[in-house]
Amino acid sequence: MSKQPPFPFDSVVAPATTTGWRARWFHIIFGHDDAPGRLFDLILIVAILSSIIVTMLDTVMDLHARFARLFYVLEWVFTVAFTLEYAMRLSVVAKPRRYAFSFFGIVDLLAVLPTYVSLVVTGSQYLLVIRAVRILRIFRVLKMTRYVGEADLLWGTLVKARRKIFIFISTILTLVLIFGALMYLVEGPENGFTSIPRAMYWAVVTMTTVGFGDITPHTTLGQILTSLIMLVGYSIIAVPTGIFAAELAAGIRDARQQANCSACGLQGHQVDAKFCRGCGESLTEPTLPGATDGHVHRP
Repeated sequence: MSKQPPFPFDSVVAPATTTGWRARWFHIIFGHDDAPGRLFDLILIVAILSSIIVTMLDTVMDLHARFARLFYVLEWVFTVAFTLEYAMRLSVVAKPRRYAFSFFGIVDLLAVLPTYVSLVVTGSQYLLVIRAVRILRIFRVLKMTRYVGEADLLWGTLVKARRKIFIFISTILTLVLIFGALMYLVEGPENGFTSIPRAMYWAVVTMTTVGFGDITPHTTLGQILTSLIMLVGYSIIAVPTGIFAAELAAGIRDARQQANCSACGLQGHQVDAKFCRGCGESLTEPTLPGATDGHVHRP
């Protein structure tokens, strides 16, 4: 059996060299199996959370008036630290440009960019909450890569159902436009429906059964139309769920049919099966060194 596929964004990460300080720091920054790697991730996550807390507290007027200078200094400390970390990541990977344009590379850049932009654009420092996205790295620390197969199954299900979902969304948007235009004609600006886009906003809120109450119909015809929209909303909620469930069931069935034994070739194993039901060979254990016939040779 082949080993577990890597985390999707790890495919752009490879060490620039196998020896020297760059190889050692690559192992510390991108490795999560030993104490130095776990310690680095722990410090990084604590720093991310701390910087987000500082940014949030700085928006509280009372705290800003009392600790504005402290918040300013701390933010620059975090920014310099994250900048150095970003530079280190680029220096230890084999393809810095490819990593820079990867998902986590862009997130790393967005984590430090707002502070520098705030030097020329007032208020942009509050975009620093983007750093919360970087906590996604914690999934690597917790070995969440074991769920990549299931994530691929869900993504494949969405891809297969994309045409049906697109038609469904198009239908919903059409209904929202029609109901919004009707409510604009029935209620009018005097009842809060000042434009068709605002009436469409009301239609979305009503059709999703949220009902904020900021805009409400006052005429009898408008209330009848609202009741109709609510019933339509309840009736269409189950549609995308049914589409996704059907495709997901088909994907699981296909995945089960593809679970083959590498030793005897028997098919039809369960997705989470660990041993072949025919010959008893392991379905998950990789072939040990010295094995050439596809069997797992145990000492």
